[in-house]
Amino acid sequence: MSGTRDPSKIRVGIIGASPERGWALATHLPALASLDAYEIAAVSTTRQASADESARRFGARHAFDRAEPLIEHPDVDLVVVSVRAPEHARHVRAAVAAKKDVFCEWPLGVSLAEATELARAAEAAGVRTLIGLQRRLAPSVRHLRDLIAQGYLGKLRSVTIHVASPLAGARRARSDAYSADAKNGAHVLTIFAAHFLDTVLAAVGELESLSSVVARQLDEMTLIETGEVLPVTAPDQTLISGTLANGAVLSAHFETGKRNGPVMSCTLTGTEGDLVLSHDLSISGARGDGQPLQPIPTPEHLLWTPRSSLSDDAHQIAHVYAAFAKDLAEGTSLAPTFRDALKLHRLVDTIAEASASGQRLRWTG
Repeated sequence: MSGTRDPSKIRVGIIGASPERGWALATHLPALASLDAYEIAAVSTTRQASADESARRFGARHAFDRAEPLIEHPDVDLVVVSVRAPEHARHVRAAVAAKKDVFCEWPLGVSLAEATELARAAEAAGVRTLIGLQRRLAPSVRHLRDLIAQGYLGKLRSVTIHVASPLAGARRARSDAYSADAKNGAHVLTIFAAHFLDTVLAAVGELESLSSVVARQLDEMTLIETGEVLPVTAPDQTLISGTLANGAVLSAHFETGKRNGPVMSCTLTGTEGDLVLSHDLSISGARGDGQPLQPIPTPEHLLWTPRSSLSDDAHQIAHVYAAFAKDLAEGTSLAPTFRDALKLHRLVDTIAEASASGQRLRWTG
């Protein structure tokens, strides 16, 4: 598509912008389309026809069947890497080499070593970075943090998390088969535990110490499309018992392959009350004794961008983009960066080490 560039807008190129399915279609594309500070300048997929369709639907001027020309194009200021985890490093390296700002989905790399390499390269190149830890900026999560800081709970005593998903189970679509191999860095610890720990810790504060169990209970999985049976080396259970720097205790259980009904809940108990963060990140709570939990609405001022028709996930991604635009305009540091990604990668490795060693480990951040 053609058009005149608006110099006031941040021009975005999205790698992995399939018009048929995928995270970029569900979140990045609608989020960017809702924000005045951004322009979707280019998209790429693995087929020119699908790239052309995405460009048509979302008004991008350029469409490519490879990532390289998108990264190198002068009309792109910010490169978004929205592909499978094993492919993140290649595209991030190329974007950094081209001196482009880059937004990478979590995890940054398939290992701490790879993530460290990418973060150092970005810092050396002087490019700005974003990481897809969007839930920490959700209005309700920031409200939860404020409620705790304002004393709603009194002194925080305990945090209990349970996340269970039917994903990565005994039957998987061919497109998800890569998650069976632990080397690909996309399993219960690196995805589910990492994402939700980042969300909750953003509200309750830092860990101080932890012990853990990281286990694999599935030895094989079956491809839904063909019936082919493949080995599984990735874990499907993570349990954590820890203490927070503020003295509270934390208990968390993350599991994949659940047969029925996904679960996501977080209960916070204090000396004066209780709060619950539900699967949709809504908050309910009560103070005193024997009181029923009541919904706690999120104040309007915590919405950095209108909800309109965006899904929960897309609205959270929109907040990352809104934070980045504010950071650029005002010099703030609101949006999560590769430095935040490295810290979370280190936590993931500490959890794995605690499980392998059977020891309780201190967490130093």
